[in-house]
Amino acid sequence: MVARPIIIDCDPGQDDAVALLLAFASPELDVVAVTTVAGNVPLELTARNARCVCELAGRPDVAVYAGCPRPILRRLETAERVHGATGLDGADLPEPTMPLASGHAVEFLIERLMASDGDVTLAAMGPLTNLALAVVEEPRIVPRIREIVLMGGGMGPGNVTAAAEFNIHTDPHAAAVVFSAGAPLTMIGLDVTLRAIATPERVKVISALRRPAAAVVAAMLETHLARAAKRPGGRGTALHDPCVIAYLLRPELFEARPMHVAVETASPLTLGQTVVDRAGVSGEPPNANVVVDIDADGFFRLLTERLGRL
Repeated sequence: MVARPIIIDCDPGQDDAVALLLAFASPELDVVAVTTVAGNVPLELTARNARCVCELAGRPDVAVYAGCPRPILRRLETAERVHGATGLDGADLPEPTMPLASGHAVEFLIERLMASDGDVTLAAMGPLTNLALAVVEEPRIVPRIREIVLMGGGMGPGNVTAAAEFNIHTDPHAAAVVFSAGAPLTMIGLDVTLRAIATPERVKVISALRRPAAAVVAAMLETHLARAAKRPGGRGTALHDPCVIAYLLRPELFEARPMHVAVETASPLTLGQTVVDRAGVSGEPPNANVVVDIDADGFFRLLTERLGRL
């Protein structure tokens, strides 16, 4: 088996951390590097958290590059209210000993993709600032990208405003660049990820693995479950970002359709909304493979089995 090379661009964040662990536990994937961006927490913390997770997975050999500290045009709005002050609320991880890789994430993306033969997949789990700036600075990377698979957007209501999902809303101008770049792109939005719910029963199964990484994942999810229990009808927490890695591993767990997606960048009311042309009325050709459904039980079976390897 030849492992699929991927670069993970992320803003850890508990669900990013789970996604990283899922990737590291999967021999089908070759994590070439991790690039970080400001999003769930500021850049200093996303770069720290990514290295913490690499070390937890026993992969200090994976280079972690720090990227953009803010969106292209907007002021950074982070999400400590969801992920805690460090971004890894619930995890008790030591400070990383592995250093950051030298150089900027955008420079690394350009250099690595220009040297590739079109085999590298970009797994994007945060604001798309790093990817957009790489495309703008060096458009020749676009045909060298095998695929971009991203968590962001959706076809329905948002989770940070009534219309927009957090990753896209944080840097909508970057998202507009990426969606219009012309690279093969798969979008996994809130419509899907909000069905990947870590319930108390599912978290107990992960905790019962008695493995170091699984214990950290269970602790983070239990923190979220405690918050969810205080909300009306709250019985679990969504694992948004691991859906990206699960899609790369088991695409048969998902249903997707080609559609045209535009990103709203002007309206203060709907800024960051992904406008998905489900009916084909715009006349624009599809620019994204939009995931519309997930086998949630199959997703959690995959996640649990892989966490048991770490």
